[in-house]
Amino acid sequence: MPRNSPLSPVPIRLAARARGAVPIAEIDPKTLADWLKTAPARLKRWIRAMNFAAEAGAVLALPGPDGRIVRVLFAQANESSPWDYAQLPAKLPPGTYRLENEPENSDADAAALGWALAAYHFARYRGEKRKPGAAVLVWPKAADRAAVTRTVEATFLVRDLINAPANDLGPRELAQAARALACRHGARMTEIVGEALLKKGYLAVHMVGRAAAPARAPRLIDLVWGRAKAPCVTLVGKGVCFDSGGLDLKSSPNMKLMKKDMAGAAHALGLAHMVMAAKLDVRLRVLIPAVENSVSSEAMRPLDVVRTRKGLTVEIGNTDAEGRVILADALAEAARGRPALIVDFATLTGASRSGRNCRRSSATTRPWPKRCWRRARPPRIRSGGFRSGRLTASRSRARPPISPMPPRAVTRARSRRRCSWNASSNLRFPGSTST
Repeated sequence: MPRNSPLSPVPIRLAARARGAVPIAEIDPKTLADWLKTAPARLKRWIRAMNFAAEAGAVLALPGPDGRIVRVLFAQANESSPWDYAQLPAKLPPGTYRLENEPENSDADAAALGWALAAYHFARYRGEKRKPGAAVLVWPKAADRAAVTRTVEATFLVRDLINAPANDLGPRELAQAARALACRHGARMTEIVGEALLKKGYLAVHMVGRAAAPARAPRLIDLVWGRAKAPCVTLVGKGVCFDSGGLDLKSSPNMKLMKKDMAGAAHALGLAHMVMAAKLDVRLRVLIPAVENSVSSEAMRPLDVVRTRKGLTVEIGNTDAEGRVILADALAEAARGRPALIVDFATLTGASRSGRNCRRSSATTRPWPKRCWRRARPPRIRSGGFRSGRLTASRSRARPPISPMPPRAVTRARSRRRCSWNASSNLRFPGSTST
């Protein structure tokens, strides 16, 4: 199991007291020009000497008469984002800082979240020690401390699991991490391991993972939490702890980063922590098929046929398409409970990046009604629902990245642009399935 379990303390560099804190003033080129009109001459000379033009992301510490920092100028982008604030701790010397103009609500959460996420450091195997002292931010008054804390904890958990090497994070260790999370929140967790998968009807999960060593046997992780009669939300995460490609072996460059093929499972556990920590009134279930796609005499072969949990038979065309095989069993089990919502996390095939570029995520969703083809508005979760402990859905006023199109428009659209929003099961673009 990774040395840092889900119970490990998270270093959140946010302080409750503001005594002696250095103010951080958000500024842009226009406000900088106005500010310089009344600034002392020594500060004007300092700003000009440092060639500070208030470009987005620029940071400048202003010294006082005694040489100490008395104020920090921070040129923020037009829209408030956690990543704007995440760059500040690395650019500032150790000390305590506060935001001069107190942000409100979501902006306060973004500032605190970005600053806290900047503290992440994965040096478990290198023996590195962080330098003593760090830049600490005073909690913005309007920030939801509980929401920010559970988000940071979940993010650090996901990063730790993904960064851990495959020799320290196999299917068994992934199950241990899930069990630690279940113990923290009083959830119930069960495992179906090895040959027991055949008896329980998870033949596809067993076929993909049977080539691994006994210590890395395939398994299905099943975590349940919440009131029995509450709306059921099921999270499914792809847990391929290492993907060699099987007999259709990956090339060396493509195999190098395959320890991250369990990122779907890591995200499912991170979201589960956020839901349970927020005590949302839902019946939460997390299903993770955890396997290692290895090569041995027991490995699945091209053109092998397996019967999934749903009863359908699947012919294996390529052993490197193992993700969709194990998720077939997990999703069939998830659907049996007729949940109100199923969320499936999977690292997608590289063809998804080729077809949609790296800036947009691929999604396979339900068919949209015909009347919504041109101005479809996908459902989203209100941020207020998480702050108040309720999970509420609404219709977003913003249109999707690219509006869904009727099937007859697909051929024309392919020649004109790359579509990043697969809004209908009838629209099949390269890379829209998981591996």
